[in-house]
Amino acid sequence: MAANSCIGEHVDCYCAAPVTLGLGAVVSQYSVLCAASHDYERDGMPGFQKPIVIQDYAWVAADVYLGPGVTIGEGAVVGARSSVYKDVPDWMVLGGNPAKVIRARVWRPKQ
Repeated sequence: MAANSCIGEHVDCYCAAPVTLGLGAVVSQYSVLCAASHDYERDGMPGFQKPIVIQDYAWVAADVYLGPGVTIGEGAVVGARSSVYKDVPDWMVLGGNPAKVIRARVWRPKQ
């Protein structure tokens, strides 16, 4: 975890693969960071692991699900109760299930 980043109460961080938080990244309460799953297309449904990355200044709001291998881009915001299965672009606001881009984020950190 980088400086000024935090994980809220009751977050389920299933870190079967690395889960990385960047500078100032926030994961709010009751979210699920799930870095593993099963390949249901193969015999025996073998498990697999893929890292999750939450880049600098990103905010994962309350009760969000992040699937294996997802990267939340720098400064992105994922709205409450969203489910994310694909990478999120930098400085975008997303919401829904599956999460979709709603608009660009205007705020930028002071230099």
